[in-house]
Amino acid sequence: MTNEEILAQYGPREAMEYDVVIVGAGPAGLATAIRLKQLAAEKEQEISVVVLEKGSEPGAHTLSGAIVDPQALTELIPDWKEKGAPLNQPVTQDSMVFLGEKSSLRTPNFLLPKCFHNEGNYVVRLGFVTKWLAEQAEALEVEIFPGFAAAEVLFNDDGSIKGVATGNMGIGKDGQPTDEFQLGMELHGKYTIFAEGARGHLGKQLIAHFKLDADKDPQTYGIGIKELWEIDPARHKPGMVLHTGGWPMQPDTYGGGFLYHLEDNLVTLGYVVGLDYANPYLSPFEEMQRWKTHPNIRWYLEGDEAQGIKPAKRISYGARAITAGGILSLPEFVFPGGALVGCEAGFLNVSRIKGSHAAIKTGMMAAEAAFDALVAGRSHDTLHAYKDAFEVSWLHDELWKARNFKTWFKKGLSTATVMNGLEQKLLGGNAPWTLRRNKPDHAYLKPAAQCQPIDYPKPDGKLTFDRLSSVFISSTNHGEEQPPHLTLKDASVPVNVNLAQYDGPEQRYCPAGVYEFVENEGGAGKRLQINAQNCVHCKTCDIKDPTQNIVWITPEGGGGPNYSGM
Repeated sequence: MTNEEILAQYGPREAMEYDVVIVGAGPAGLATAIRLKQLAAEKEQEISVVVLEKGSEPGAHTLSGAIVDPQALTELIPDWKEKGAPLNQPVTQDSMVFLGEKSSLRTPNFLLPKCFHNEGNYVVRLGFVTKWLAEQAEALEVEIFPGFAAAEVLFNDDGSIKGVATGNMGIGKDGQPTDEFQLGMELHGKYTIFAEGARGHLGKQLIAHFKLDADKDPQTYGIGIKELWEIDPARHKPGMVLHTGGWPMQPDTYGGGFLYHLEDNLVTLGYVVGLDYANPYLSPFEEMQRWKTHPNIRWYLEGDEAQGIKPAKRISYGARAITAGGILSLPEFVFPGGALVGCEAGFLNVSRIKGSHAAIKTGMMAAEAAFDALVAGRSHDTLHAYKDAFEVSWLHDELWKARNFKTWFKKGLSTATVMNGLEQKLLGGNAPWTLRRNKPDHAYLKPAAQCQPIDYPKPDGKLTFDRLSSVFISSTNHGEEQPPHLTLKDASVPVNVNLAQYDGPEQRYCPAGVYEFVENEGGAGKRLQINAQNCVHCKTCDIKDPTQNIVWITPEGGGGPNYSGM
């Protein structure tokens, strides 16, 4: 049954009214909620605020490196230290290393531009920070509904945003309501703020509906693959930050690794690959596993019996797409009745590899604009004050200075290194030129016949691993009886186009083993098998599919990964 048929038979849906509806309980959405309630308390106004979160709890779907610049958090909650924010480990050391297959070359810190310095920043487990922000929001009487995925945008008759509807629960694989069926509910707001993160399901629809990306550079993304390890205390260096460039990436492909030392003998490590890569044989997951075998990385993880060093233990795994287009790819982020905040719009600063401070800052600015509008008796109009505030903010200045950073890598690693060094170190980001992009990430993929296959080593189960064992420790779960949330516009395309022309890149770019080409019964060719239960909600397939035939839609609320402080 279609949603329209379900509504006709079981509707209408229950509706709840709020001043502000927020979609997504990440740093951006929670900062929006907190700032709204702060202003309401200061001005002695009654403002009702609700936050919907598709994860089982705030932080369950939060994944980031992460190094946090506390500037925006300090603006939002000046006494965050006293209130116990889990920013426990200051950065103590920065290292930028260029890798060869067996070699390494460290860049002296005095040569590093400001964007690579992390003095005053903190290495954190962002999921824990998100949970703490949710506690601060609830203390201000923000209503948070975890396990409820916003599945549909609602419109007023004049075309403005009315609110959102949550997905129906208890739909079987055949699309029919089961005995456990529950109709979704509607949440109406005078303003609706979308904070779903990179490539948000509803944000993607809104950008297309309102043509918010007209005259903007196409957004570009990276896929970040991350693991959390507990290492031997003798190899632990609290607050040490290591970034790498070069191997295993080819010079024409954007990518790099990170290894951050948290407290309690924990390290977070991972690899980011730009999704504008050309070779369909490339596997970001396999590149990350291969990167760990470099002597500079494996030293932290391998044991040494002679020295009494115990092997490290892998604790958790996850993957998530990140926006990387910067200010030139920012869509218009305000529209009648709503706004985009954080990575939903693409405010991440790729030169700093940081987005949490931008998420919090944009949430604050959107909240201030919405609060002023509500106090003035307005509703469902465009929050131009949010855009105006951004254009004079420190965040705008920061993003403008980084506008060329990612695009230089299309000219190769050597050129990018020299030119980004020139722009960021010598010119302070104030370059007199601007580089533009004109193609989305999926359009860069070349046919398999034009590319060389990549021979990846088999995992050893100690340092390197396969996808399924990795997904297992992400605690990912989806109800087996619910409809797949990874949908195809045309079921014939994966075999007739993707497999025939690109050798089935979906089986390699997915970091969770969701897509497999398997033999049909009787040997009559192959078909695409979608293992939707494995999906970690990274959105890579929605971005990189060369025919844009795969569409990620919202699964039943509470499904997906359950990261523990990733």
